Amino acid sequence: MQRRISKQINVGGVLIGGNAPISVQSMCNTDTRDIAATVTQINALKEAGCDIVRLAVLDIEAAKAISEIKKQVEIPLVADIHFDYRLAIECAKGGVDKIRINPGNIGSPDRVRVVADECGSRNIPIRIGVNGGSLEKELLEKYKSPTPDALCESAMGHIKLLEDCGFYDIALSIKSSNVLSTVQAYRKIADMIDYPLHIGVTEAGTEYGGVVKNSIGIGSLLLDGIGDTLRVSLTAPPVREVTAGIEILKALGLRGGARLVSCPTCGRCRVNMIPIADEITQRIAKVDKDITVAVMGCAVNGPGEAREADIGIACGVGEALMFRHGETLRKIPIENAADELMKEIEEL
Repeated sequence: MQRRISKQINVGGVLIGGNAPISVQSMCNTDTRDIAATVTQINALKEAGCDIVRLAVLDIEAAKAISEIKKQVEIPLVADIHFDYRLAIECAKGGVDKIRINPGNIGSPDRVRVVADECGSRNIPIRIGVNGGSLEKELLEKYKSPTPDALCESAMGHIKLLEDCGFYDIALSIKSSNVLSTVQAYRKIADMIDYPLHIGVTEAGTEYGGVVKNSIGIGSLLLDGIGDTLRVSLTAPPVREVTAGIEILKALGLRGGARLVSCPTCGRCRVNMIPIADEITQRIAKVDKDITVAVMGCAVNGPGEAREADIGIACGVGEALMFRHGETLRKIPIENAADELMKEIEEL
């Protein structure tokens, strides 16, 4: 797939846009004022593979906490600001790596300019976050609902506010809870601007349904070459967002690491394969080798159908076949299958 050509911004050392790898983001659900809890969650997100973390900034105490949190973590931080431009100023002074705002909801053009000047002097990018659930009243009256055209008009208006201040270090998100509207809006805006795009489906719901919606929306856009960074928004622990985002990128060949293929099981399966596959999925999550690992449930779906896998097992009664590129290596006891498979992966 050919990626859309976009400008590049630098978020605390993580490049977004241009030819940079597509980064995965999430957002803490801790109270930012609780520094210890927030640092713990940020570190867990980084361990899961997150590239950039966003923090809610509800008041000046939360804004001031940013500088202390920055000292204790090793991942870029984004301050999420609404309404009060002074919070953006405080976060910029505290060393935040990016600020997310809607320029239209932080007051007069003079206040937008103050934020733009502060961020510009410190080389801090700004993400404009357009959301179908908080579209401007006049646009809702004009379009009757948060249509793709309405979202794009809102985005262009916010972009103009920053450009009028001479600020161009911009990323844009243009999200809706409706998958089709989101995809259409991103496709439309991608032809209108060359700023990097932060993609995702917002307010997507709980983990199962939310992953489905985001996979369709994010996957469709990435296949179009659209998207420079992403967040899988879920009503779930933030680490699950990161896991889902990484899996979407892996599925499209846009991120390295171990990939699992496993059969859906059927009446031929004579072993409870689901917990075996779940365990191996968890254990290969930290494997940074660009390999395909197969976990199959019988001889039919074993070395034959999974011959393209770098390594795998075919489970049977009491034992499993270990195979590599379709060639059987040896038989192993089923109770040791996961351990033996991981040993083999380490030797690849």
